[in-house]
Amino acid sequence: MAASRRGQPPLSVRLPAGPNILPDLPPISALFLIDFDVKAGYTITWKRAVPGLELEGVVEYKSLPSGLHAVPDDLIYFVHDEGYAGLSAFVNKPTDDEESRHARMIAVGVLVPLSYGRLGRAWRHAEGLKEMVAQLVADKKQTKNLERYWETNGAKETPAQQQPSDSPLSSPSVTFAPSRPASGKGHTRKRSASDGTALIPPGHRLSPFHPAWSLTALLDTFGPLIFPIHRAALLRKRILISTHAPVHEACNFVYNISILANIPLSVLDLLETSAPAQRMRPLFTIGVHDIPFLLEDKAASKRRDSADTGMADDASSGWIACTTDSILASKDDLWDVLITMPPAHSANAKERVWPSVERPKGVVVKATQRDLRRFKTLKSGLARLSSGAALETNATSSEREPANTHRARPSTSSGLSTFASDDDDAVMIADASEKLIEPSTWAALAYSGFMWWASAGEQRRTEEAEESAHDALLLADLAPSMPQRSSIMSLSSGGALVDSVSSLTARRTTEGGADEAQDEEERAQTELAIIAYFHRLTTQLFSVLSDIVESSDEDDELEMSPAAAAGDGADSPEDSALLSDGGGGEDESDLLHPCRVRVDSDALNNMGLDVWSHEDAAFVRELTARYFLRRAYVEGKGVEVCGVRVC
Repeated sequence: MAASRRGQPPLSVRLPAGPNILPDLPPISALFLIDFDVKAGYTITWKRAVPGLELEGVVEYKSLPSGLHAVPDDLIYFVHDEGYAGLSAFVNKPTDDEESRHARMIAVGVLVPLSYGRLGRAWRHAEGLKEMVAQLVADKKQTKNLERYWETNGAKETPAQQQPSDSPLSSPSVTFAPSRPASGKGHTRKRSASDGTALIPPGHRLSPFHPAWSLTALLDTFGPLIFPIHRAALLRKRILISTHAPVHEACNFVYNISILANIPLSVLDLLETSAPAQRMRPLFTIGVHDIPFLLEDKAASKRRDSADTGMADDASSGWIACTTDSILASKDDLWDVLITMPPAHSANAKERVWPSVERPKGVVVKATQRDLRRFKTLKSGLARLSSGAALETNATSSEREPANTHRARPSTSSGLSTFASDDDDAVMIADASEKLIEPSTWAALAYSGFMWWASAGEQRRTEEAEESAHDALLLADLAPSMPQRSSIMSLSSGGALVDSVSSLTARRTTEGGADEAQDEEERAQTELAIIAYFHRLTTQLFSVLSDIVESSDEDDELEMSPAAAAGDGADSPEDSALLSDGGGGEDESDLLHPCRVRVDSDALNNMGLDVWSHEDAAFVRELTARYFLRRAYVEGKGVEVCGVRVC
């Protein structure tokens, strides 16, 4: 909703300055070479590290997950226990050496302090690591290249003396000057969200190996399932992706889901101080050696849920990780949500094989009917955004190119995914609607039939138009051709500004010419528009809930339905389900505010949720409990005739 329609003061705008762009390569705290020995297994044959940083017995397992012997190469991201992000480049090359079982498997990796971001911007070293590992697999004596790389990029001081700090990706938001003093109830009204526009200034592009390049692949891989995954991430669940080697794309998905689940900075003041952490922890690749850590993390989370600590910590942030060890997937006490990726060979199957999402005890998670409609709108909006950028670039280039010159479009066969054609999208969405979506409830079918009969279909068409317009607003003003592209966006900065839009983007390189750089910028606009979409969706959820909580705090008594009010204070079945689903301890109910809040169907609509879905109702109850410490009574949609509810 525009600021003027809310009666808000003018937008406060601040763009990041150019000099704040971070250097190309973050300094590394360790560089190592791992070789596979038939008798000893994976061993570190060369290493350099800052004083006090232990590598032996740790990076060998984290750098090389199981199953790599079946792939020719891979890039593996992981997190070191001592506050470092790791990246290793793996190569498996056939040889004639019988002692090595006709294969030479090596990996070159680095550790980067997390003070440079949730992944330390380690992806900037990917190209150098791939070059070195290619040289070393051909000649293992070429360690002088490792020495040179360490001398050039090694940290000049001990990062262990610094406290690693991490701030999430800056949210695409605008802030407003306060129009009234704070109410003193713990919420400062700092609106934002759907008014943000440009995500990156002109002349910037994503780094070549940045995980955000796989955002379109993320949408194409999961389809409408991305929305229940996003909701689970907002609830800070423990999400495990069970996959097969290679793990590079799965690691990118881990990063991207954690980015999409950020709480925008403009929303933080609306939440309780004891709310879960602003960002989710990406653990990237994990294995059986991480089971003790996962068990301890679960215990810490339970301790936090049973005590009002008044502050967010790692135990409240949940986590998302990927693994190739099936034993982790079989232990459903280690995770809250399991995503099982189809094997690589399924890409050649006649029928598309989708990932599966489930909760413990085999409870299958599906997307809602509302998710399906929203996904259609998202895909069509992103396609228009991409085509609009292409038309703008073609118009600009035609002015400076001779008439007989034709500029080739970038290849879609590279790892930098682009959107499929409209026909492919239609086929994908049709297939997803059959396999990934909850069936319509009887109440929804009855309501639809009744309203069609009562209004000759006019009411249904009106609701569909309003819903489509509501969804389209989440992508409004993101097209690069809009005149406000450099004037409306406000990017929050603070601290080291790590892992922000400045670290997502790099100075345009001159390699490949201006045309290639423009193509990169077009595609970066699409990828970053996806981030904007989900951050706006998150802001929409929390803003609506915050308004409900604030209005209920001003009432002496909340009007409840007879069924919900009965019981002399006893927990309703909805509350019992909330507490059991939330994974909290026995005392979690004591931490909730005694006042209940009523979330009606209009509020669900405004949050972009399905008014007929029991899963979405449970999500709202848990979201309200976790972030606002309130019990929510969710009232679904229905039809009343003469005061009697008929559906």
